[in-house]
Amino acid sequence: MLSRREVLKASVAAASSALLPRNPAAQSPRVVVIGAGAFGGWTALELVRRGARVTLVDAWGPGNGRASSGGETRVIRTTYGARTIYTRMAKRALELWRAHDKRFGRGFFKNTGALWMFGKDDPFRTASMAALRTERIPVQDLSLTEARRNYPQIDFSGISSVLFEPEAGYLLARRACEHVVECVVAEGGEYRQAAVASPVVMIGSSVRLSNGETLVADALVFACGPWLSSLFPTVVGKNITPTRQDVFYFGTPPGDTRFLDDALPVWVDFGERLIYGIPGNANRGFKIADDSSGPPFDPTNGQRDLSPDGLKAARDFLVRRFPALRSAPLVGSEVCQYESSPDTNYIVDRHPQASSVWIVGGGSGHGFKMGPAMGELVASLVLGDGKPDPVFSLTRFSRAGKASPLEEPS
Repeated sequence: MLSRREVLKASVAAASSALLPRNPAAQSPRVVVIGAGAFGGWTALELVRRGARVTLVDAWGPGNGRASSGGETRVIRTTYGARTIYTRMAKRALELWRAHDKRFGRGFFKNTGALWMFGKDDPFRTASMAALRTERIPVQDLSLTEARRNYPQIDFSGISSVLFEPEAGYLLARRACEHVVECVVAEGGEYRQAAVASPVVMIGSSVRLSNGETLVADALVFACGPWLSSLFPTVVGKNITPTRQDVFYFGTPPGDTRFLDDALPVWVDFGERLIYGIPGNANRGFKIADDSSGPPFDPTNGQRDLSPDGLKAARDFLVRRFPALRSAPLVGSEVCQYESSPDTNYIVDRHPQASSVWIVGGGSGHGFKMGPAMGELVASLVLGDGKPDPVFSLTRFSRAGKASPLEEPS
């Protein structure tokens, strides 16, 4: 039995040790993030900034040609109809993009505004106006006379109403993905170019790479876009569908500034189909894309060749809406993919059989802009500071009555 003096001595020692500073490295959780696109890259960066020891992994590199976050540009706007969760999230993302540009001076965000053209009085427009005003986001309801005066490059035939969001614009996608990974490494994280073995076999908090190596961590985040369905065929499976999306770039007349950032905003034609475009577009050409989901597509082995039917549809639209570009040559094209969930809501949830594993995806064509805000959200969840939102849960797929898909551009 310990003497009274020994007990007192032990108590004093214990109290003293409790006052000693802890070793931060020993207490920092180890997190492996798989996927260096918009969701994964920003999540890794936010985790690093919150003190986690992070390893970011990607099979082909940030902004690569197979990734949904690849390509030159993406639209950013806060117009989301009645789905106010996305309006608030996009508002936060826009704040964070601006802050990132202010800190690093890279100019990834181009503030052109966004012009919405509606073929009829649509409830999406009415709900969007209400949501933007509730969130104190500037929005203008333009008359057709004002629209024609401001943007003579556009033929507004068939358009009944016009909405303008002045704080919107576009983002330099590929370059931003690369820079975020550079920041992860510069601020203490690790980046590895490696592929995860598919399908994923859960063995605690570890993941096996295709070369046989195993990465062990306290938490795993899978932000693998269109590959989530094949990595987790049972848990995700058909709840994420990769689709082929054709994008075309047309050449404007030499020296013609009417189709550059200073003269024309990002635009969205909300008619029978939803067509959107980006002026200037990092000097790549006048960008046009159809936001409607294309056919199923294999993101790994799918051929990304030009679609003649898609090109014809894009050119027909160009002739009708932008008549000055009737003879514009095609100067580029690309095939990317959406990874769409059935209700086009994101997936941000724990793996149902592994609480330390998080699945993040379902960008559904509108996810890139949310990258910084998604990084904040996922980092908080991984580090135990929050709970998944039911809107983003995996369990919603097993419940009856799915929400109607979103109808808006990337």
